[in-house]
Amino acid sequence: MDPEAGHKFAVKALASGFAPRDMAKDDEALAVELWGQRLSSPVGLAAGFDKDGEAIDGLFNLGFSWVEVGSVTPKPQEGNPKPRVFHLAEDSAIINRYGFPSQGHAIVLSRLRSYVATHPPSAVTPSILALNLGKNKSSAPDSTTDFLTGVAKFGPLVDVLVINVSSPNTAGLRALQGRGVLEELLSEVIKARDALPKRSTNEWKWEKAKIVVKIAPDLSEKEVQDIAEAVKLSGVDGVIVSNTTIQRPATLNSINAVETGGLSGPPVKPLTLATLKTLRGHLPSSIPIIGCGGISSGSDAVEYADAGATLVQLYTSFAYDGVGAPRRVKDEVTATLAARKTTWNEVVKSSVEKLSWRPKKATDLFKDAQEELKAALDEAGKRISFGDELVLLKEKVVEAIPVIHAPPLSVPAAGDAPAPPATDARPEKTLQELVREAEAALGLPTSS
Repeated sequence: MDPEAGHKFAVKALASGFAPRDMAKDDEALAVELWGQRLSSPVGLAAGFDKDGEAIDGLFNLGFSWVEVGSVTPKPQEGNPKPRVFHLAEDSAIINRYGFPSQGHAIVLSRLRSYVATHPPSAVTPSILALNLGKNKSSAPDSTTDFLTGVAKFGPLVDVLVINVSSPNTAGLRALQGRGVLEELLSEVIKARDALPKRSTNEWKWEKAKIVVKIAPDLSEKEVQDIAEAVKLSGVDGVIVSNTTIQRPATLNSINAVETGGLSGPPVKPLTLATLKTLRGHLPSSIPIIGCGGISSGSDAVEYADAGATLVQLYTSFAYDGVGAPRRVKDEVTATLAARKTTWNEVVKSSVEKLSWRPKKATDLFKDAQEELKAALDEAGKRISFGDELVLLKEKVVEAIPVIHAPPLSVPAAGDAPAPPATDARPEKTLQELVREAEAALGLPTSS
């Protein structure tokens, strides 16, 4: 079956109400705390599978603690031309260039309202419904309107809103990850969220939806640092690391590796983990990170927790393994934690505390300032000393020039007529020119 056709069939099957259910209870060791709420496990589903909110109930029934609908765009759009999904079976990976195919806000909003009406939100429900917001292709690259519209429409109906600025399949979208434009975007999103009416915490986990930003794995260390600053300054609640990659690791074996689009699955894991570790070191412990990229086993998930992720998301492993993937991964996580005699929450708490950024104390700032001042004074002293030596050397050069260029003395013999004055065969040069020549020969800065 064509990969995209198989994808659509799976969504329809899960939406039918006749899909399998995971009836097992999550082990207590899997419990995790996020923004003050307890979830039964850290294993969620990333955006991209249920793009239009058709199979929310079916996905929760498989045991995911976090189901993320989308990406959803304001206007309906077809996305990129087909074919646009490619399996790399030899690499257990996928390349997609979907380009945000979406039925649009109106249809997805209707589905979400129906879902909330039949599944009343509860502050104690051990799961999170998230919605991933995307931009229409027809929208201006630097426009924030699509995101702000999405916040206003969907904020009252979901637990979490995800701002997707990292898909590689929409032209110009990743440019929104630059510090200045991202800080402005996220600040506007937070203002739009804060303007929403408060919800009852007897019914909802939080008075207002949490805001999370999803970033790419193809960022430099400086770009990740800039994103961290934008996140801290804007007041965003969390970060998902990461989206698909545009890189093609040399380890890929499939002939489909040449296809354009975002690569997901095990090959992206090293890139995502590196980005996550860098980001964790520049964010305070109060801002959680959700890890997403190449997680196909329990050991993968725990590796993300060791790197400072609070939750993890599956996508490609779910596409390959099917409905049993979340239970399998959770059981493997449980076994790994049991072998280490610990729990998920303990692993996360330890790694986040150890790896997160901490604001410096006043005494540390004073010491840093002292060190910077001392270094500046030392450098200034060196320059002053070197400058004085140059001045003295130049003076000596100037004094030496008349001696070097003086004509040779000629002493006449007794009785001879006085010899004519000796002449220098070289053309006459000014003193300044001679100084410059000497400076150049000595490798000194030239005089002006």
